[in-house]
Amino acid sequence: MPDSLVVTQQAVKRSRDTWFGKIARLFNQVKVDSEVWDELEELLIAADVGVATTQKLIERVKQRVKTEKLNEPVQVRNALAQEMVGLLTVESGAVPVSNSIGLYAILVVGVNGSGKTTSIAKLAYNLKNEGNKVILAAADTFRAAAVDQLKRWGERIGVEVVAHQPGGDPGAVVYDAIQAAQNRQAQVVIIDTAGRLHTKFNLMEELKKIKRVVDKYELPQEVLLVIDATTGQNGLAQARHFTEAVGVNGIFLAKLDGTARGGIVLSICDELKIPIAYIGTGEQLGDMAPFDANTFVTAVFRN
Repeated sequence: MPDSLVVTQQAVKRSRDTWFGKIARLFNQVKVDSEVWDELEELLIAADVGVATTQKLIERVKQRVKTEKLNEPVQVRNALAQEMVGLLTVESGAVPVSNSIGLYAILVVGVNGSGKTTSIAKLAYNLKNEGNKVILAAADTFRAAAVDQLKRWGERIGVEVVAHQPGGDPGAVVYDAIQAAQNRQAQVVIIDTAGRLHTKFNLMEELKKIKRVVDKYELPQEVLLVIDATTGQNGLAQARHFTEAVGVNGIFLAKLDGTARGGIVLSICDELKIPIAYIGTGEQLGDMAPFDANTFVTAVFRN
């Protein structure tokens, strides 16, 4: 996949007016006083880090300033960066695709408008470029447009798409896609699911059924939740509900570009202990990268 540092830096540098730059420039001061702490708190909350996580982060940095006797702004900035990395470093329970044996399943979930289908296309494109045979399952049968959209991406990327008629049983699509992947000796099957509001009980129950179909095959798998980086704290609610329903073990943070605040990653990692697996930073197929906490924070403070 594309180099994580390069992709992340490109996203951060698209606008110097984003929260990334403001936080970095906050420490261009003679000293760190109460006004700097207050402004830092405001910036973190405005960046969708969330009140609880913001307070935790600042208290940890203040404690380090006291115990380590940090006097220079650059020292405080470095301590903040280290604490951010600590919050963002969450171990994934999923086996990496590169370490799997046999067929690997990626179940992709998320609400409408989150960038789910485009994110699936990016994943398929990059996994194929790494030498994997990939099959897509068009299990979003609620919208005919969704099936057509995935088919167009499949044709563009050059990967097979298994689909049924709109309105059909999504579980049957998943069954056929896994069968096809096994018969064709594919390495990865990526399953698109209907975009749904995380508060809709019946739709979430349907998603659980799809997950049970995948589980029957006992495949190494990842349940990937696509979140639009611009949705703010609502993204945290989405992550919580989808995790309760199908055990999300990775986040694909889409639309992390110059206009996105992106601080939601800290809340998700801190409060739910779900790792950020990938970031999407643009419209092109190559505009994504595996998420790395050090890389992300480095890009923030290099702006």
